[in-house]
Formats: sequence, structure tokens, C-alpha cells
Amino acid sequence: MKKTGVHFMNIYYMQATPSKQAVLSIRFSAFDFRVPLSPFVFCLLPFAFILLFSSCKFNPAIQGKGSDFLQGEWQQDTVLYKDKLLEYTGHHFTFTCDSFYATLNTVSKVNRLGSDVCFGNGNWTEYAKGTYTVSNDSLYVRATFTQSNFKQKISGCYRIGQYLPIFIIQKYSENTIQLLDLHRHLPLILRLKNKIKCIPKPL
Repeated sequence: MKKTGVHFMNIYYMQATPSKQAVLSIRFSAFDFRVPLSPFVFCLLPFAFILLFSSCKFNPAIQGKGSDFLQGEWQQDTVLYKDKLLEYTGHHFTFTCDSFYATLNTVSKVNRLGSDVCFGNGNWTEYAKGTYTVSNDSLYVRATFTQSNFKQKISGCYRIGQYLPIFIIQKYSENTIQLLDLHRHLPLILRLKNKIKCIPKPL
């Protein structure tokens, strides 16, 4: 008996004997298929396997569809309680398929000593890009801070690294969504500025 293994498939060829015909056994996990072989069929086997494996195609990695009700650009027009906060951030989110983009405009009333170059006027903007998932009433963002063109950021002012907020979806309609930021415990009311249709792209 001759044996070759191909990961998920085992092929056995049992040679003919004076009392038995040659048999090809193809085993997929628990399934075992046995085919009697004539000399003619045996000669055709190499061509059959070439056709079989040349027709196999791997599905390309495709962007996920995300959540339909979030697709679009969302703007926070007003930051609640900003008069009582020493520092607050206005949010602009874009959801396209399962991709996430954020523009974060922060205003600070705190004097940041030694940081005049970055925080001198008390108003700055950060950017982040990543993906998101929605589970029940929770919105999970997995993103990293980027440059203003949403390219990789490895140095510079403000935050570098991961941006991982978690939001509770408190209310939503066709044009408005209200989120609760679990890190800052502040509500965000976002208005839909532009609806986007998800067209998944190769990754």
C-alpha cells in the first residue's frame, strides 16, 4: 500500500493482487470513498487531480458589512455640560461598512505647562481609524490614532496608540443617535450629516 497525505485528505492506493482489483481510497475525515481502478482509469488519475486542484480558489479577504443603521457621517453639534467641564471633546464619526473614522476636537481650559507647541491655544484636533462592532446595545471601537489624513502616526503631538472607547447606544432614529461614553460617562448626541451605502472592499 502506498500512502500520501494532504492535510485534510488522505489518499490510499491498494495495488491489485491475483484475487483483487486495484482500489483507490480517498478519505475525508470520517468519510472513506473507495473506487475500483482499471489500468485505463489509473492512467487518467494525474490529469483528474490537476483539474481538481487548479479549479480551487481561495475567497479574498473582504471588508465586513458592519451595522446598517450606523452607515454614514455623524456630527456632534453640541457638547452637553461643556460650561461645567474643564475639558471637553466634540466628536465626528464616520462608519463605512465595518470601518470607523473619528475626528476629535478638544477644548481645554487647563493651562498645560511645557506643552505650548501642541496645546498652546487650548484647542486641538485628533484623528483615529479602525473598526467597530455592535453587540446588543453596545458599540465597541477598536482604532488607533492617526495623522490628519488617517495614515499611521508614530510620533507628534497629542495621543499615540490605541483608541478603544465603548459606547452604550441609548437611542437612535434615522437621523439621530445618542451614545453614552462609558469611559467619560458623558452622553453624545450625534446627527446624521451624510448617509453612506456600504460597498465592501478587499482588505
